[in-house]
Amino acid sequence: MAQTIEEIEYEGLPPNAGLSVSMMAGALAGITEHAVMFPVDSIKTRMQVFATSPAAVYTGIGNAFTRISSTEGMWALWRGVSSVIMGAGPAHAVHFGTYEMVKEFAGGNVEGGKNQWIATSIAGASATVASDALMNPFDVIKQRMQVHKSEFRSALTCARTVYANEGLTAFYISYPTTLTMTVPFTAVQFTVYEQLKTLLNPSGVYSPGTHMIAGGLAGAVAGAVTTPLDVAKTILQTRGTSTDPEIRHARGMVDAFRIIWARDGMKGFARGLSPRVLTFMPSNALCWLSYEFFKAAIRDY
Repeated sequence: MAQTIEEIEYEGLPPNAGLSVSMMAGALAGITEHAVMFPVDSIKTRMQVFATSPAAVYTGIGNAFTRISSTEGMWALWRGVSSVIMGAGPAHAVHFGTYEMVKEFAGGNVEGGKNQWIATSIAGASATVASDALMNPFDVIKQRMQVHKSEFRSALTCARTVYANEGLTAFYISYPTTLTMTVPFTAVQFTVYEQLKTLLNPSGVYSPGTHMIAGGLAGAVAGAVTTPLDVAKTILQTRGTSTDPEIRHARGMVDAFRIIWARDGMKGFARGLSPRVLTFMPSNALCWLSYEFFKAAIRDY
């Protein structure tokens, strides 16, 4: 009889035999993570956009939730989730698959290795470069659907309209900024997660509590540190919906930073910090819990 999931020793399983397992587990974890926390992510997007209408200016998470749900209905908080679901599965499969492959290649799975944290950071950064190339267009579509008074109700319609009006570059105008943000985000996230997991669970056995605590704290730290870059990314990805000429003609991260500084000073770089941390803490905990669970379940099966 096969061992139960609780008895599986992760670190004792051959890592080079689980690439497809890691990719499938990553895909399932990614969809779970993004779908559950999507309403908070929608609030974060709206708080980061420089709105011209007072109706689209929110003072906090509670204020945004109440006003959006009362004036637009609860469904407005889920608008764009279809784009995330379509992109998150493949992107997370690539993400975790690349992570496990590079980590193994760089010697991160060698027990007692002195450079494990370096291998983990390189693996995390490599995973991000690969997955973001796939996910960026879906993220653009998602944010175009999340903004106040968005005209889009279908991800496909949104994609067609953005492409027709702004061309292919609209889907990748934020990619350099996204990488500038997510490479350090992922490196920090994976490093903190692996270190905390080892500290809290040195035996390496399946431990849901450990994966949730380590994943949640890793997500909170990484999310807070990279918030300024996320604000810039949101401006670039939603520029086509703005009536402000300066925002509409922003060409990249430097332009976005200049706009943020001119409009809101230093505090502008912290726009959406609370919902971003609130999103990443539980979603990362859920993501890592799901990933480790699915990895164990699939291997056990």
